[in-house]
Amino acid sequence: MKIIDCTTYYSEDLMLDIRFNILNEFVDKFIIVEAKHSHSGEKKTLNFNINNFPKFKDKIEYLIIENEPEGIIENTDKSSVKRMNSLLRIEQSYNYILNALKDVSEDDLICLSDNDEIPNFESTSFKNSKNDIFIFKQLFFYYKFNLFYDLMPWFGTKACKKKKLISLSWLRNLKNKKYPWWRIDTYFSKNKQNNLQIVENGGWHFTNVKTAEDLHKKLLNFGHHNEYEVSGLTAKDIQYCIDNRIVNYDHFADKTKENKYNAKYKLKLADDQMLPKFLIENKEIYKNWFDHF
Repeated sequence: MKIIDCTTYYSEDLMLDIRFNILNEFVDKFIIVEAKHSHSGEKKTLNFNINNFPKFKDKIEYLIIENEPEGIIENTDKSSVKRMNSLLRIEQSYNYILNALKDVSEDDLICLSDNDEIPNFESTSFKNSKNDIFIFKQLFFYYKFNLFYDLMPWFGTKACKKKKLISLSWLRNLKNKKYPWWRIDTYFSKNKQNNLQIVENGGWHFTNVKTAEDLHKKLLNFGHHNEYEVSGLTAKDIQYCIDNRIVNYDHFADKTKENKYNAKYKLKLADDQMLPKFLIENKEIYKNWFDHF
């Protein structure tokens, strides 16, 4: 079984560098997809340069999305419509990966992650499983590689054998729950599965590992940009949160809540054993992305 690692890209060279180095010994092919429009619809230059990753060059296949997806509603200020447009762009970016899977064998494993979601293929929960579909339960880190968000796990990377793949957007939208065989509704639902392994010790989600300026730019252009716009936050506000190790996004807010950027949860300092071996062994190289209490 070969492992095919698939992810989308905006401008996150730091995370790609970490990703490639951690996963290289396990992954047979890296697929990177970049669009000429952000999730908010802004036109953007192409930022990925394969020559920045010479060690992994032979494993990388880079795909470019030239055009916007069908169904986009232009010139709208309505938050719900902006979100719908974002979802169409996100779905397009995932499904475009199929263009690089034509020669993949039926028993090869297709793994889909945002680039800050890194699966742990050394997990015994993964290695001992006979299932065909996997969801990796990951530790959640914010701003720095060692600032731990302990309120919730992150169900990030999702994977399945090629023979079970319906679409990449289907894979991304799988429910993070294994259903028993007798649940009749699983036979009529694409997103509820009983042939599924929740992978414990499933890796790491390093979200928002950026400078305040870069993070502000990301939040104005990512899938939930409509929520961030409502908050009125600035790069200075983001810097305050980083300096004070505060998660300002309310992950438990009701979907109808307009401003979700008003939480004040304090992050914890992670022990080294919680982190990937590569990061610990190269802490000096990435010292600017580690916090010290």
